[in-house]
Amino acid sequence: MSLRGKGKIINLGSILALASNAVTAAYSASKGGVLQLTRSLACAWAADGITVNVIQPGWIDTALSRQARVDIPGHAERVVATTPLGRWGEPEDLIGATLFLASTASDFVTGASLVVDGGVTAHI
Repeated sequence: MSLRGKGKIINLGSILALASNAVTAAYSASKGGVLQLTRSLACAWAADGITVNVIQPGWIDTALSRQARVDIPGHAERVVATTPLGRWGEPEDLIGATLFLASTASDFVTGASLVVDGGVTAHI
């Protein structure tokens, strides 16, 4: 990318980088690291024409989150109750954010955190 003078890196983080809880310390710390790595690399590589951004999903219906629904009683209902849009996200909900960050429409966007969480973090 440096040799071409342009490029786009899209990292995948989590809203747990922004708001943690008592049972997700290690996961939240790792996603906090992704957020800060994104910001640092955005500064370091901007002169080479490389943008670096991170998508921060909320609760998305994946194999991992389905297991949490089984392991943690009431979890699925709490997610819906605390999500202003009133539902779990689907993997397809991340497509628009990804396409935007990969397109020329985001050429002046770097070091950004794009939250896709149905409004969960709107109140923090």
